[in-house]
Amino acid sequence: MGAIGIALSKGRILEEAAPLLERAGLRLREDPERSRKLVIPTEHRDVRVIVVRASDAPTYVQYGAADLGIAGQDVLAEHGGAGLYQPLDLGIAACRMVVAVRKGFDYEAAVRQGGRLRIATKYVQSTREHFAAKGVHVDLIRLYGSMELAPLTGLADAIVDLVATGKTLKANRLVAVEEIMPISARLIVNQAALKTKRAQLQALIGALEKAARK
Repeated sequence: MGAIGIALSKGRILEEAAPLLERAGLRLREDPERSRKLVIPTEHRDVRVIVVRASDAPTYVQYGAADLGIAGQDVLAEHGGAGLYQPLDLGIAACRMVVAVRKGFDYEAAVRQGGRLRIATKYVQSTREHFAAKGVHVDLIRLYGSMELAPLTGLADAIVDLVATGKTLKANRLVAVEEIMPISARLIVNQAALKTKRAQLQALIGALEKAARK
């Protein structure tokens, strides 16, 4: 059948997924944060981890370069989830996607008056859908880092970003005014692989589900 590949990104998802993988018998043989290797074997002889950028995990799984993957709901919402089976919410890397503005900015009035809001975000699809559902016109500005700067410099009226503790918003005198969605990491599976490697994948999904409950 060949080895099973799991697409996994460095950072918070890897940090919180590693203990879960270990409980499922999939402990990594090398530390991806230290190793230069992008394909890392696990203690399960038929399973390897493919180290990818977080935003690329769904793409690797969708096109079959990886059989499984772990990706945040934020990434999946932007990707659209085409061709992916999502059997498990792993309950890791939890945070919230929120709308945030400068302290003192009257967000409710701005939305109620029917004007156009300028919003900076890297979550363009999710932001567009959220405000379209509310009937609010927005001009979207795509940014990839230091999102908090946008309202402080006048680039945007608001931002849409992920918040875990809210400390970064508070440090920059920003406040969350609306939650778009709760975020956590999901297990994703290539649908074609689920047919051709069904027994292997079902066993892994079951092991991960059991590990996530502990």
